[in-house]
Amino acid sequence: MGRATDRRGVLRVDLDAADTGRTSLRRQDALAVEEPLEIRVGAAGPGRRRPLAVTMRTPGEDLDLAIGFLLTEGLIRAADDVHTAQLCAGAETPNTYNVVDVVLAPGVPEPATDPARNFYTTSSCGVCGKASIDAVRTRSVFAVGDDPLTVPAAVLAELPDRLRAAQRGFDRTGGLHAAALFTADGELVVLREDVGRHNAVDKVIGWAVRERRLPLAGHVLLVSGRASFELTQKAWMAGVPLLAAVSAPSSLAADLAEEAGLTLVGFLRDRTMNVYAHPRRITA
Repeated sequence: MGRATDRRGVLRVDLDAADTGRTSLRRQDALAVEEPLEIRVGAAGPGRRRPLAVTMRTPGEDLDLAIGFLLTEGLIRAADDVHTAQLCAGAETPNTYNVVDVVLAPGVPEPATDPARNFYTTSSCGVCGKASIDAVRTRSVFAVGDDPLTVPAAVLAELPDRLRAAQRGFDRTGGLHAAALFTADGELVVLREDVGRHNAVDKVIGWAVRERRLPLAGHVLLVSGRASFELTQKAWMAGVPLLAAVSAPSSLAADLAEEAGLTLVGFLRDRTMNVYAHPRRITA
């Protein structure tokens, strides 16, 4: 939609420029756009789709985001479970296209839309709207632990630089997370950016769903921030055998990776890394 960035006037203060006699100036700065996206889901027919989730995201690849979200929450299992998905106008004026309407295929159960259990996700939290601990945990249909993927440590160490080189939105704003899918030999398959870590991952997975690439066996998912529980769960739901992060994982992420048979790598930077679960896939 061309709304990923916005420009605002700012006052730039640089105390190190005092010797020039000018420590401040006004200039234009690029900001990452953050807007709500409402995801409506249901069967075909007028008035059948009801709001399921609202997420704060950076506009762009919104259909992938919605489909990836439905897949990683266990509401669909494949592209054939979706009959149609389209951007809708919503009630705003001027039209901002901040609604995705998803029609499920015949026979696919409609999700419960109890307001107490509806999802509301911010740009920092992917599971904030779930009403109980039991609702957080979703099990994958893919046997990730059986994936024979191996990746040389030297190849893995190169991936953060390849990720960073492809982050065009971050170059403009400095305010976007990234998630990228790589092959075992380090080839970049797809990269997505968003103000939300979980949204960037959902956009990657939604792309994979539409391209009928699930499960994502033999691939590496790299995220630009930390590896939280919800990102590990999303990787498992998509059949990813190796999740790597340039920052720290959480304890629950490591527990879930161990349970799933998923290799979890953290602090992947400066040619070093920590492997928190299933190190057999990392070769010297």
